[in-house]
Amino acid sequence: MNNTYQIYLISDSTGETLDRIFLALKAQFKNFNYKIHSYSFIRTQNQISKIVDILNNQTNSIILYTIVDVDLANFLLKKSERYKIPCFSVLGDLIINFSKILNQKATHVPSGQHTLNEEYYDRIDAIQFTMNHDDGNSINDLEKSDVILLGVSRTSKTPTSIYLANRGLKTSNIPLVNENSVPELLKKKPKISCVVGLTTEPTRLLDLRKNRMNSLKESEPIDYTNLETISQEVEKAKQTFKKYNWPVIDVTRKSVEETAASIIKIHEIYKNNEQ
Repeated sequence: MNNTYQIYLISDSTGETLDRIFLALKAQFKNFNYKIHSYSFIRTQNQISKIVDILNNQTNSIILYTIVDVDLANFLLKKSERYKIPCFSVLGDLIINFSKILNQKATHVPSGQHTLNEEYYDRIDAIQFTMNHDDGNSINDLEKSDVILLGVSRTSKTPTSIYLANRGLKTSNIPLVNENSVPELLKKKPKISCVVGLTTEPTRLLDLRKNRMNSLKESEPIDYTNLETISQEVEKAKQTFKKYNWPVIDVTRKSVEETAASIIKIHEIYKNNEQ
């Protein structure tokens, strides 16, 4: 009998709240084997239908969701009820419901998710690794990275890396001036890790760079804040990403959380393809 539960986390935003709530929830149960399937930015009935149709073919499926739109949440509830799949809003009494499904009593240990377990230390290691591999530093052991980010200056590489590190992903980020900026190891083995390119619109990049120079009260290097030069930088970066078949995320209108959520999804696909 397969006792592994397929946990589907469905959110209409980044899914950060769901992740944290599930972390607290699972800490209440000692014998709980599970596999996480995260779906963020789910905002249409068509998206929900596709997800539920997938998990309908699996056993031991459980849905947790955070969806603000009442009609969309009701659609999910009715869809899951039709297939007899347990489905809970995070506002529900999750511990009681999970106690029934797992047929075991909750430990009721307060803040159990903060126990100094292996996951905690893995997250600390990820943060330390990421800080040591910021802005192109320590490129000799890139193969130890869970994620490698490349992008021209001011494409949110560092804050995104730190966010990913707090999610337990060892992240390296490398500033991209031209293809020569790509470490030789990545040129020879472009799929050695989950590599993601970050790009943005040149006009937005120009504003960010000017604001940075003003905040530092430094004179503006001509090329650094020249729109034509920036456009060429962005285009060359895109060509490099395409050459090595690296997925690209446009961060122009994305928050760090949204960018990180997309990268985490790409990383999940990368890991699944490795198996």
